[in-house]
Amino acid sequence: MKKRIFAMLMAAAMMLSMAACGNGAEEKKTENSAGTEAQAADGASALVYGSNDYTRINPAMDEHGEINILIFSGLTSHDGENQVAPGLAKSWDYDEDTLTYTFHLEENVKWHDGEPFTADDVKFTIESIMDPDNGSENAPNYEDVTAIDVIDDHTIAFTLSAPNVAFLDYMTMAILPKHLLEGEDMQESDFFRHPIGTGPYKLDSWDAGQAITLVKNEDYFKGAPNIDKIIFKIVPDDNAKAIQMQSGELDLALLTPKDAKTFADQDGYTCYDMKTSDYRGILYNFNNDYWTANKDIIPAINYAIDRQAIIDAVLLGQGMTAYGPLQRNIYNNENVEHYDYDPEKSKEIMESVGCTMGEDGFYYRDGEKIGFVISVGAGDQARLDIAQAAAQQLKEVGIDCTVEVPTEVDWGGQMAYLIGWGSPFDADDHTYKVFGTDKGANYSSYSNALVDQYLIEARESADPEVRAEAYDKFQEELAKDPAFTFICYIDANYVANSSIQGISADTVMGHHGVGIFWNVADWTIGN
Repeated sequence: MKKRIFAMLMAAAMMLSMAACGNGAEEKKTENSAGTEAQAADGASALVYGSNDYTRINPAMDEHGEINILIFSGLTSHDGENQVAPGLAKSWDYDEDTLTYTFHLEENVKWHDGEPFTADDVKFTIESIMDPDNGSENAPNYEDVTAIDVIDDHTIAFTLSAPNVAFLDYMTMAILPKHLLEGEDMQESDFFRHPIGTGPYKLDSWDAGQAITLVKNEDYFKGAPNIDKIIFKIVPDDNAKAIQMQSGELDLALLTPKDAKTFADQDGYTCYDMKTSDYRGILYNFNNDYWTANKDIIPAINYAIDRQAIIDAVLLGQGMTAYGPLQRNIYNNENVEHYDYDPEKSKEIMESVGCTMGEDGFYYRDGEKIGFVISVGAGDQARLDIAQAAAQQLKEVGIDCTVEVPTEVDWGGQMAYLIGWGSPFDADDHTYKVFGTDKGANYSSYSNALVDQYLIEARESADPEVRAEAYDKFQEELAKDPAFTFICYIDANYVANSSIQGISADTVMGHHGVGIFWNVADWTIGN
């Protein structure tokens, strides 16, 4: 019966995959007859984006808010090839002897409220992130900063305690206005519900739970955007996004592969199947006593997952099997243990660590059934489907795995979580702070002294050979002592009204598909 259920998922995937969702190179330029209410409202050009909900817009404390790059700017930015480019800093110098970066800032940049942007804003922002009392998950990116010196209004220097080759990547961090946030609580300030930045768009209105409306910043230092308004319409449910895309209520949305396929042959829509560095896997909460007693079964779990079957059934083949966190990075080590699907080896490991099969088809240890719960965040249908497919496969080898969707994620108390991480930038990003002991994004409480050592060695060298060796060792140790059960890398399936021009179809997206708006100021909406 278990095999039959999974086979039905596979069959459904094969039927749906008969239609192809083209990439940007095969755009359909026909008119979407549905249109959007926003475009018809006042004649201004407007783009309605199907967004998840926001309780705040706080790039200093949080990651992955797609809206951040529209409202705020960093000293540096990333271009369409995910390489570092100028932002609020027009140039910079690096002194190897003193480990000092000096940034030369753009002049005549204004905050959305008209106040001038200066180097004091930069110093305030990075110091706020570094302050442990503020609890920023981005703090590990700057932990080697020993001094921040404001030389003048448009020059600022950062001195490090050790080399950090990813530092320029991390200076893409959104800079916040000191004059509005000094003395405020960086987690609770009302500013983060009324944000003011220096970016291409500024906040016009925020109807909680409904929509966030942005209007173009006519004084944007790189030139005013072409599109007058961008509306982040709050649609937290993946299925609802597809329905509203079909009805014309949305102009752009990130959809599940199954929903995106339905737009492949429809006039007025362009499908973008975009590669990402975004992986999915099972995160184990090592604060939970269950894994103190049962950590030795994680390799068995790894061998029990048929990754390609999940990709075929859930992602309709749009993705790749995962064995580590750097597979879309130049420092990937493809020679580590992949834990390829091997249910018999999974059972051998279970029995080698003292587990015995019960009459009910599940393993037991010391009289207790072996099993655990995978938690999944609400509204992410693809992630839920991945978790359910993995749980079904684990049951087939004798591990009683179930899935729950809690109303609120309990990072400290849950047993496991269907995690997503990954970065298209420097290899230090989403490794050091995710797998390093006690780092800001290490939600599994994973700790391995060798992993820590290799990650430090890699970030402190600019020599590609030294970095490659350190990252090879890091990945080998992570495979020996897994923090996650890696499952798959997913594609980002964006569907857009074909009148939108300028989307960079070949840019590799980040976690949650974030990155599509990197050049939004250049987009246009035609007829």
